[in-house]
Amino acid sequence: MAAYFIVNLDIRDAERFGAYRERVAPLVEKHGGRYLVRGGELHPVEGDLGLKRLVVLEFPSLDAARGFYDSPEYAPLLRLRQESAASDIVLVEGWTPPA
Repeated sequence: MAAYFIVNLDIRDAERFGAYRERVAPLVEKHGGRYLVRGGELHPVEGDLGLKRLVVLEFPSLDAARGFYDSPEYAPLLRLRQESAASDIVLVEGWTPPA
């Protein structure tokens, strides 16, 4: 069953966040992840979720997603992200249709 990181970012230091963005993509891929949404323009339809910049990552499983987030390679990047942007993150289990 696929798993998704849903990330709402409020970038506070664009230069430092740029360094994070460049370094994180290969690590996401190494853990089997891929970007589905990466900061495109938001078009609210109903309500106000308070979204600033939305990123959606897909991983093949919850274990793969956790493996990425908890990996020693991600730890310094996690610190860099937290220092350069405020974020809200949720990990969501997806649905895989029957074959």
